[in-house]
Amino acid sequence: MGKRSLLTPSLIAVVGLLTISPVLMLLFGSFTEGLGAFGAFTTSKYVEAYTDPALAEILWNTVVFTLGSAAVATLLALFLSYVNTRTDVPFKFFFGIISVIPMMIPHILFASSWVLLLNPSNGILNRYLIGALGLESAPFDIYTLKGMILVEGLLDLPIAYLIIAPAMGSFDIALEESSRVCGGSTLRTMARVTLPVLRPAILASIILVIVRCLASFAVPSVIGMPGRIYVLATHIYRMTSTGFSADYGKAAAVGMSALAAAVLLIYLYRWMTRESERYVTVSGRGFKPALIELKGSRYPVMGFVGLLSFVLIVLPVVVLFYTSMIPYVMTPSAKAFSLMSWKNWTDVLKDPVSLLSLKNSLTLGVVGATLGVILSILVSYVIVKVRTTAAGILDSLSFLSFSFPGIVIGVGFMWFFVRTPLYSTLTALLIGYIATYLPYGIRPLSSAFVQIHSHLEESSKVCGAGPFATMRRIVVPLLIPGVVSAWVLMATMFVRELTLSVVLSRPGSEVLAVQILKFSEDGMWGKLSALGIMMIFISTALVTTAVLLGKFFARKGKPV
Repeated sequence: MGKRSLLTPSLIAVVGLLTISPVLMLLFGSFTEGLGAFGAFTTSKYVEAYTDPALAEILWNTVVFTLGSAAVATLLALFLSYVNTRTDVPFKFFFGIISVIPMMIPHILFASSWVLLLNPSNGILNRYLIGALGLESAPFDIYTLKGMILVEGLLDLPIAYLIIAPAMGSFDIALEESSRVCGGSTLRTMARVTLPVLRPAILASIILVIVRCLASFAVPSVIGMPGRIYVLATHIYRMTSTGFSADYGKAAAVGMSALAAAVLLIYLYRWMTRESERYVTVSGRGFKPALIELKGSRYPVMGFVGLLSFVLIVLPVVVLFYTSMIPYVMTPSAKAFSLMSWKNWTDVLKDPVSLLSLKNSLTLGVVGATLGVILSILVSYVIVKVRTTAAGILDSLSFLSFSFPGIVIGVGFMWFFVRTPLYSTLTALLIGYIATYLPYGIRPLSSAFVQIHSHLEESSKVCGAGPFATMRRIVVPLLIPGVVSAWVLMATMFVRELTLSVVLSRPGSEVLAVQILKFSEDGMWGKLSALGIMMIFISTALVTTAVLLGKFFARKGKPV
């Protein structure tokens, strides 16, 4: 019992150190002149930050960007959820999988592919339309707030879909039928019945996407900054990474507002999901969801969903691979195909910084995900099985980091590490990654723990096994599916991570996403595309290997 009694407070101390310490250091840093001025407290950084004439426009851009992206993602998710769960559209299972696959494509690569297509100077699609239609100027300009909203909305579509689809799938169609029997039109039924019942899921989707947009850095940096459209994330980035000297105190002062807004929104999201039971429409009466026949609209709807799937998955990868094979950006033509070569790939593979970034990202992905899953197993065990007040505190602490905007908490970690030997090392990135993405490991493992009956553990203890022996020999082997899911999620997140990395990485600790961002800023699109395809290959290889190992151990019945 001694070991078990120490487990919960030990985990609270570890998770608290990972989640609360950078927040406290961010607060401390906002009242400090700079990284080298510890102890010299001042409020001047708040005065400078919030009297900046540019801040009003930045805040307005942030509001429009987050709300617009949330609206795009949620509306598309509503449509796809309705089509995939409520209609007889062909290939439903395939389209359901496609709706969440974009989570595997790094955001910086997705944003870069749209820049390659629609930038006004030499975008592939723009150049093609100018030549085909005889236009005098490019018809599209991705470097606008509308362009940012479109791309971010598409990127956040999987998040919204994963929230709305389950609620849509369990919706009792008898409610809509009753409305129609009473004379309600389709639009009236949707406005008075369907949408009100789905309100918790819709609002939860909007809130969660807004939180992710506040944390987004790839789209604002790759699309917004070249168009001189700044939001809070890029505003903080400019304070820490551009100019003659970085102003971490001012960045921390601005970051406190973004952090407070994100934390408030994420707890509002949790409250709303807890209140969702008020809107239950399926009980124990033998519910069977009915499908709506699209009839003549089946294939047009299928075509639209297929086109959206193409835009979300195939197009970014094709554009990146094509660009990686040509010497400069040009529209596809006989000349372009004749100039194709592997030069960009060989240049990247000969570049010592790119090779180092590949090595660092692979190390962080494998080692970080493994350590993160071990910590997640322990935390999930306490949250699900112990069920004490301390376990509730641990649950809140572990979920807290989900609301942290990456670049903001990166500034907090910068203050945390600056007086330690970990500053500007790969270990600092490893700790920051685990702290930020811990919820991605805990959630699937908590769901897996719920399904393991306590009788199994009690039987092990009766036979004389301690809590750690029980976990190693009984619990962990039964957790294989959850462990694989958690490891895959964390590994892919670590390999593609950008927002935290742009603040914490230094020469010698470069990672793939930061190197790709540098290529983007320098306009080296060929090298960017080649390195980006390598990043996708690494993510795919990690996922495939984890799934195969998971199946192997599950079949053998051995612990990981």
